[in-house]
Amino acid sequence: MSPLPVVLHNARIVDGTGAPPVPDGVLVIEGPTIRWCGPAGEAPDDPDLRRATRVDLGGRTVCPGFIDAHVHFALPGPVESPLAGAGEPVSYRTLKVLERLRVTLHNGVTTARDLMGLDAGFRRAVAERRVAGPRLLVAVSMLSQTAGHADFRLPSGIDALASAVAFPGSPPGIVDTVDDLRTRVRELVAAGADCVKLAASGGVTSPHDQPEWLGLRPEMIRAAVEEAEAYGGLPVAVHAIGEPGIAAAVRAGVRSIEHGYALTDELRAEMAERGQFLVPTLLETMHDPDPSTVPAAVRAKAVHWHRVAQESVARSVQAGIRIAMGTDAGLIASHGQNLKELGLLVRIGGMTPLQAVRAATSDAADLCGVGDTTGSLTAGKAADLVVCGTDPLDDIDSLADPAHVHAVLKEGRVAIDRAGVLTAAGLPDLIP
Repeated sequence: MSPLPVVLHNARIVDGTGAPPVPDGVLVIEGPTIRWCGPAGEAPDDPDLRRATRVDLGGRTVCPGFIDAHVHFALPGPVESPLAGAGEPVSYRTLKVLERLRVTLHNGVTTARDLMGLDAGFRRAVAERRVAGPRLLVAVSMLSQTAGHADFRLPSGIDALASAVAFPGSPPGIVDTVDDLRTRVRELVAAGADCVKLAASGGVTSPHDQPEWLGLRPEMIRAAVEEAEAYGGLPVAVHAIGEPGIAAAVRAGVRSIEHGYALTDELRAEMAERGQFLVPTLLETMHDPDPSTVPAAVRAKAVHWHRVAQESVARSVQAGIRIAMGTDAGLIASHGQNLKELGLLVRIGGMTPLQAVRAATSDAADLCGVGDTTGSLTAGKAADLVVCGTDPLDDIDSLADPAHVHAVLKEGRVAIDRAGVLTAAGLPDLIP
């Protein structure tokens, strides 16, 4: 690492806490962490900083590294069928995942929560800087009952999730009794899961169910929450689209509702009171499936529920529910386009740009349990930051274009520097 601190100055600071931007800001990086961040007029004056490398950012805006709380790196997005992995060696599937991790990091996401697909080995490889990617949190598997959203067994006998998405050794996703569910949560703990992912409703893409169906019985959801709490307080994230699944999950005390399209005002009030999070995944709803690639029934589900999602989210924001950014990237949305979600939270969700940035930084960090490590430009936290070529509070959609993501740092190391703004800093590369 650089022997002396690096001082980034002449920067507009959006620190991720929801505080107003600092127009003439200074950010001090020391090794992998932030030493100080604030207005230039209040910057500390000590011998180290007087001798530090100083980099003029030319008025660019600096934000915390963004967090996507709902991704699927094992899925390909729109570039190919999600079943393509069924015909590929595991080694080949792994190499494709590595490219998705890289492009996601380079486009501004420094932390991501994979809610089904990746195992703990990917998390370890990223943490050890063997591969480039966001800091990873993994659920490993998604759990539902037979004929629920985790049941992708096809008439041919192929289990599509097991053969095309899951990696060898991952616990299976289908559970049909309370005791089985308790055991499966423990197996996920043993497999290194950072959170537990349940499917409390049917899904759009799953073959045997409907989103308005209850995909896990309430007593099973309660058992999962109890087991997760007993094993270190793991958060429970729940896929829930229709009202029965949402209600069962909210009242079982889960940490987050993923999607939440059919939320009622009563359930919104309960979520706000409990401090539960909603991860709206609007990006996934912006493109209906190609009718040439999916069955007509799947397309019909998507068209209907995508409209419901877009009509629902603003009421959830107005109800005071805590929102965390998530995209469902890999399902329909492309990897690396994660920051498009920010503009959708503003245009469709009615958030201000500052609120949207907070949803993708400090609030998402709190949801994922990494708020002590990242999520804001705060002294002592990891030096995860994005140097923007535009002012995202003036043009939030600009971050959807990677050309405006001028540089990305992760733990004080340069992941990408498109504009060459950090060349003089002497910071090490993320991957030497």
